[in-house]
Amino acid sequence: MALRLCESEPDFEREKDPAARSPRTVPDRVVGVDPGLNVTGYAVVEPSPQGPYVVEAGVIRPSARCSALGQRLAYLHHELEGVLDDFPPGSLALERVHSHIKFPRTSILMAHARGVIVLAAATRGIPVFGYAAARVKKTLTGSGRAPKPQIQHAIMTELRLASLPEPHDVADACALALCHFHVGRNTRGLPGF
Repeated sequence: MALRLCESEPDFEREKDPAARSPRTVPDRVVGVDPGLNVTGYAVVEPSPQGPYVVEAGVIRPSARCSALGQRLAYLHHELEGVLDDFPPGSLALERVHSHIKFPRTSILMAHARGVIVLAAATRGIPVFGYAAARVKKTLTGSGRAPKPQIQHAIMTELRLASLPEPHDVADACALALCHFHVGRNTRGLPGF
C-alpha cells in the first residue's frame, strides 16, 4: 500500500495541468509554511547545482488591530497569496495538525490557519503536502525525536546559511520545505541537490 503524504492531491504521481500554472512557476520550487494565528513562518526554497537554497523567508504577523479570528485569517490569507504570487511554487509543504489531549483548543485554532493556507494554494492550483513534525525531523536528521537545536543545525548546514534561521517559525518553514525536497526526490526519483 502506498503511503499518502499529500493533502490536496492523491500522490506525487498525479501531475497538475501545465496550462493552469503561472508561466513563472518553478516546478521544483517549494514554499514551506509553519502555520500560526499570531505568527506564520514561510520559506521559499529552490534547487541549485550546489543544493537547495532559500530564495525568500519571513513571517506573516497580523497587527494588533487584527484581534478577531476572522481578521487574523483574512490577513494571513492575503499575505500568503502575495508570497505565492511573487514566488509561484510547484508545491507547498505544510505542517500537519497535531493534537495534544491537554491542549485541544490549540489544534482547532491551528486548523483554521491551515485552512486559509490550503485555500490560497488551491485557488492557484498548487498542490499541498502535509508532513507530521516527527516525519520532518526523521527526514532531516534520521531521528523522529531530534531536538530543536539538531534540526536547526541540519537546516543551516543543508541550506548553507551563515547562521541559524530566526525566528523559529522561519526555521520550521525551512525544515518543511527541505523535508518535501527529500521526500519528493526519494519518491519520484527527482535529481539530487
